[in-house]
Formats: sequence, structure tokens, C-alpha cells
Amino acid sequence: MAAMISVLDTPRQNHLLAALPPEIFARIAPHLERVSMPLGEVLYETGCPLQYVYFPTSAIVSIHYILENGSATEISGVGNEGVLGISLLMGGKTTTGLATVHTGGYGYRLKGRFMMEEFNRAGPMMHLMLLYIQAFITQISQTAVCNRYHSIEQQLCRWLLMCLDRLPSNELTMTQELISGMLGVRREGITETAGKLQRAGLISYRRGHITVLDRDGLANHACECYEVVRKEFHRLIKNGTAVNFLPPNEN
Repeated sequence: MAAMISVLDTPRQNHLLAALPPEIFARIAPHLERVSMPLGEVLYETGCPLQYVYFPTSAIVSIHYILENGSATEISGVGNEGVLGISLLMGGKTTTGLATVHTGGYGYRLKGRFMMEEFNRAGPMMHLMLLYIQAFITQISQTAVCNRYHSIEQQLCRWLLMCLDRLPSNELTMTQELISGMLGVRREGITETAGKLQRAGLISYRRGHITVLDRDGLANHACECYEVVRKEFHRLIKNGTAVNFLPPNEN
């Protein structure tokens, strides 16, 4: 089910688009297409050419890596803080990941050629995207470390907090089966951990719906990976302003 969206939904609800200087945004705005991103929709498939970049506003997209035996795990997520399709900016035509919507909502897409035209001006758009890519790499790296060294409880708390940062409310529409696929762990482990968090008064869970009751408590149960990623995004994309993305004045 797609998330509810306000009639005031605009491209500027995406933090990257909001960070662009007015003149840059004005150039790409006519080419931004508002699109529905329903739960389960595949935006990119492994090895397929990238035609668009996507700027989610109320949807959250999960990027999975799928092994030969069919096993998969989430390696990163993209919500209203980012953009989907950075392989295009880095010179690649395809991606090795599978991008699917795990929280339904909306976003805006931009044809790759329009994105590259602005990116190749080597101005604020390029600086913004390069900073985002650095933050995105931090997310991928920290996820790999978290999956290897931290408990299911810590991973689940981290993942829930990252979802909350991208949503306007404290409620998520999410099945335990879907979460287990995201984290690459057995469903029984998610069921046990969700029950523990519920008994502690941190969340309320009913079939397909999670409500976070105590965000601070959830943060206390998460590992350091959540704060590492959050602080890096905040450092590089500070408060949604474009000031830090402008090249230094050499005069």
C-alpha cells in the first residue's frame, strides 16, 4: 500500500532538490516528473541500462545485491535524503544492484540526459552529487560492518531509525518477512526481536504495521552504525542548504 501523501507534495520535499540553488532547480524543474512508487515496484534491475534518476519524496527504495543462489540482502536505502541512480553520474550505464520500493509513496524522476547536462556543468549540481555519493558510500560501508558484527536487535533498531528519518510519522507499513529479507536474516529472528522490542515498550507491532513508541529508547538499543551514517549525511548535506556545495571563490 502506498503511503499517504499531502496535496502539497513538491520536488523540494527531497532534500537534495531542496539544496539546489534556485537557478539550478529552475533549469531542471520542467523536466521533473512526479511518479507513484508503489510497494514492491522494481525501479532498476541488475545489468539494465539506467534511463532515469529518481528523487524520492515519500517513498523509500531498497537496493539489494542478489547472489547466484537467489539469496539477497539490502546494501543501502534511499529516501527523501537522496537520489537513486548514482551509477549514471559515475560513468556507468548499469548497476549491479536491484532497486525495489519497500515503503510505498511518491517521488520525482529525471531523464538521465537532463541530469548529466547539469552535472557536466561542473557547478553546484556536481558538488552536491559528489558529496551525496560520499555519504552514500558511508552508508554502504557501515551496513556491511553492521551485518557482520552486530546483533539482529541492533540491526533492526538501526534499520527502523533510518526508515523513520525518511518518513513524516512514526508508523511503518512493513511485514516481518520483508524486514528479514532486507537484513538478510531468518524471519524467526525478526519475530523474536520485534517481540522483545514490543515488550520493552519501544514499538507496537501488529500484522504489517510497526509504530515506534519510544524513539530515544530505540536509539539506545541500536549500534553506533546509525549515528555514523546520520552524522555523515548531516555533515555533508547540512540542513538542506546549498551553501556548502558551491565551489570556493578563487578570486
